[in-house]
Amino acid sequence: MSAASATSALMPTSRQALTLGFSGQIGNIDAYISVVNRLPMLSQEEESSLARRLRDDNDLAAAQQLILSHLRVVVSVARGYLGYGLPHADLIQEGNVGLMKAVKRFDPEQGVRLVSYAVHWIKAEIHEFILKNWRMVKVATTKAHRKLFFNLRSFKGDTETMSPTQVEDLAKKLNVKREEVIEMETRLSGRDIALEAPTDDEDDHFAPIAYLSTDASEPTQVLEAREHDKLQTEGLECALEKLDARSRRIVEARWLAKDEGSGATLHDLAEEFGVSAERIRQIEVAALKKMKGALAAYV
Repeated sequence: MSAASATSALMPTSRQALTLGFSGQIGNIDAYISVVNRLPMLSQEEESSLARRLRDDNDLAAAQQLILSHLRVVVSVARGYLGYGLPHADLIQEGNVGLMKAVKRFDPEQGVRLVSYAVHWIKAEIHEFILKNWRMVKVATTKAHRKLFFNLRSFKGDTETMSPTQVEDLAKKLNVKREEVIEMETRLSGRDIALEAPTDDEDDHFAPIAYLSTDASEPTQVLEAREHDKLQTEGLECALEKLDARSRRIVEARWLAKDEGSGATLHDLAEEFGVSAERIRQIEVAALKKMKGALAAYV
């Protein structure tokens, strides 16, 4: 649903409300913005009267007038979040949800105007929308991270990257680690890349999908490969260190020979250590069992 269609659901039905300026269907976002910017703002007396009617009598027509007269505020707030790559219409739609929540909770007896109260709710809904949809990544999970996410762009200004001094200043200002500032800047500085090739026949267009579609790049395969490498290096060395010198020599000679198929036989090792082949086999079994226990921590 677009911002225009969402607002159409709030279209007032009374003759008094229709004088706010809507007429006919709103075809696109530019037309919608043009219309809402022409809607008259309410005076403080009108605003208070409508808010009391909503609070005391659950007058939905009063709620509609309060909402319609403040749609321009949503447009203005949403415009400040265009740099996150999300459609303006979607930002406005989410902001309208926040405006409706503000109208529902507004208390005219507090002595503040609805616009001051509503901005908080409008921004809150837009923030939540951006965090849920921006590149499908949860980039901010704590209150401090959220503050960092929404302040980093304005703090950087027009510079491409932040200097070490700027990183330190922002980290202190927002009470976060400098590493978190650097990580967030890296995420925000990234650029989206189309995986599919353009719809033309030019040979020089080679989309990433062509070289990403391989089993080796599949996430589970990558993770399995990393675990395998970890077992082959760190895990195996740790397990071998648990063995005594004779047991380690037997395992390495039997199973870790550099050339495939060149491992020592039980009889070879029996002759080397002056014991029976059966004894070598028993030592091997015990050593492998001990190594298996040590490797469990890496699985």
